[in-house]
Amino acid sequence: MIRPRAARWFEALVAKDDTTLLLEALAATGAVELEARAGATLPEAFATAGPALARFADFRTRYGAWWPAEGLVASRFPEHPAKTLERGLQRLDAWAREAEPTIRLLEKNTGQRDEALRWHGILTVLKDSRVDLGALAQAGPLAQARLLAFAPGPEPPLPASLLVREITAGERRYAIVVGSSVDVDAAARETVAAKGRCHPIADWLTGNRAANLAAANERLSRIATERADLDAALERLNERHELRQALGDLMRLQWVIEHVQALESGERFAWVTGWTSDREGASLAEAVDRSGARALLHFSRPPPLSSAPLLFVNPRWARPFELFPRALGVPGATEADPTVVLAVAVPLIFGYMFGDVGQGLVIAAAGLWLRKRSPVAKLFVAGGLSAAFFGWVFGSVFSIHGAITPLWTDPLAEPIAVLAIPIGAGAILLAAGLLLHALGSFWRGEWARLLGEDLGLLALYAGILGLIAAVEFQWLALAGALAFVIGHAVHDGRAQALGSGLGELVERTLQLLINTLSFARVGAFALAHAGLSSAVSALSGEADNLLLKAIIVVLGNVLIIVLEAMVVSIQTTRLVLFEFFARFLTGAGRPFRPLAPPPTLIDGDLR
Repeated sequence: MIRPRAARWFEALVAKDDTTLLLEALAATGAVELEARAGATLPEAFATAGPALARFADFRTRYGAWWPAEGLVASRFPEHPAKTLERGLQRLDAWAREAEPTIRLLEKNTGQRDEALRWHGILTVLKDSRVDLGALAQAGPLAQARLLAFAPGPEPPLPASLLVREITAGERRYAIVVGSSVDVDAAARETVAAKGRCHPIADWLTGNRAANLAAANERLSRIATERADLDAALERLNERHELRQALGDLMRLQWVIEHVQALESGERFAWVTGWTSDREGASLAEAVDRSGARALLHFSRPPPLSSAPLLFVNPRWARPFELFPRALGVPGATEADPTVVLAVAVPLIFGYMFGDVGQGLVIAAAGLWLRKRSPVAKLFVAGGLSAAFFGWVFGSVFSIHGAITPLWTDPLAEPIAVLAIPIGAGAILLAAGLLLHALGSFWRGEWARLLGEDLGLLALYAGILGLIAAVEFQWLALAGALAFVIGHAVHDGRAQALGSGLGELVERTLQLLINTLSFARVGAFALAHAGLSSAVSALSGEADNLLLKAIIVVLGNVLIIVLEAMVVSIQTTRLVLFEFFARFLTGAGRPFRPLAPPPTLIDGDLR
C-alpha cells in the first residue's frame, strides 16, 4: 500500500487478421499500455496505409460535419488493412457523389437559418427603433449599409464618418453601419481582422418591425421543415451506402496506426505485448473472450532491461489524495507513496484553518455534489467534514462563536496555543517524511545511509525539538549528528566525505527547522478565520432588525467560504508539496499510460 507496484507484463499471440479486434478489446479495458519488444516494427500492412488514410482525412475535412456522430459500428471480422481501406474509401467515394447535392442544400439551409435567427434576435432588441431596415437593404449606390458582428473583446476602430447603430442581442454585439462604400468596406475589413463577421442587410426585411418578426418566424419554420427533409434524405444515403460501418472500420484502423508504434508480426500471427494494471488478468482475459479474436493471452516475465510502469496501490478512501504525489509524478520503485499519510494529514490541516461547523458542512455538501465532475471535489468532502469537526472544537457555527459549547476554546482566547499546536503537528508530519525516506533506503539496501544519515537526521531533529522540554535531549541531538556525518562518509566510501557530510547536515537541519516553523501559518490562518467570523458576528449584532442580521450573516459566510476555501487550499497544497514532499519524494517513477480507447467498439458490446 505504501510502496508503488509494478505493472504486469502480458503477451498475446493473435491471428494476424484479428489484430485490430484484439487491440480494440484490450484498449476498452483501460488497463493496458502497449510496449513492443526490442526490434519490433510496425507491420507493412499498417506502415503502408498512410496515403490511403490521408485520403480519408481529406474526406473528413470536407464531409466530417455531415457524417453521423453516433452508431458507428466496426466490422466484427476485420479484413486485411489494405482491403479495409479500399472498401471503405470506395463506399465514401460513392456516398460523396450522391450526397454532395444534398450537403450543398444543407449548407445553404444552415446559412439561411443562421441569418433568420440573427435578425430575429436583433429585431427583438430594436422594438422601439425607427430604423427602416427595408430601406437599408435597398441602399445604393452612393450609400451602403452592412451589419457588423463583433467578436468578444474590444470593438475595432470604425471610420468616424459612418452612421452607427450599436445593438446587443443576447451575448453577441452588433452594429448597423451606413456610409459611403469606401468607409463601409473599411469597417468590414477592420471587423473581420478582429475575428468578427460582416453581413448584408437581409433583402426580405421591410420598414415594419412586426412584419419583419413575422417574416423571421415564418422563415425559421420553413427552414426547419426543409432541414428535416434534407436530414432524412442524407440518412437514407448513409444507410444505402453502409456509411456507419465504413466509418467505423476506417476510424478503427486509423486508431491502430496512431497508437501502435511497433508490433511483432509474422505471416499468420502477431504478438501484442505490453503492461497491464490488471494484476490478476481477469478483466483482460474476459475482454479477449468477448471480442471473438483468435488469441492466446499469456503473462510472463518482462524482457530484460525493461522498465515497468508503476501503479498506485491505495484503499478506495485514500485514492482522491493521489492527486498530490501525481503533481510531482509517480513515486519511484524504491520511493514511498505518501497517499495514505496525506489522506489523514491534508483534511486535518484544512479543517484546522477553516474551523466552523456550518461552513464545513456547506463545503462538504458542495464536494459531494461536484464529486463526479471533478476529482478535486472529493478532497473538499473530507476537508469540509474536518472543518466541521474543528468548528466544534472551536465552538463556531456559521461565524457565530458560542453557538455551541466548544470542545476546547475560542481561537482568539488562546492565540499562542492555537499557533503552537500546528507547529507540533507539522514536526510529526516532517518526521514521518524522514521515516519514509529511510524506508526507501531500506528498500534499496543502502544500510549506511539508513542507519547513518536517515536515522541520524531523525534523531538530531527529535533531539532539537526535545530541548524545549529538557536539556538532556542535547545528547540525542549530538548522537544523531555524529551518526549522520559518519554514515554519509561510509555511504560515500571516502574519509574526505566527513566534511561534506557536516555541511549537508547543517543545511538539511536548517531546512527542517524552517519547514517546521512554516506550519505556524496553519494556526495563523485559524486565527484569521476566527477574526473574520468575529467581524461578521459583530456586524450582525449591530443590526437593528432580524432581516438585516440574517442578510449580514449570510453574505459574511458566503464571503468567508469563497475567499478562505481558495486561500486555505493553496496553503495546504504548499505545505504538502514544499515542506513534506521535500523530505523524501522525487517522483522519478514511470507512470502507467493506458492505451487510449478506440473511437468505435464492435457492436458496442465492449463499451
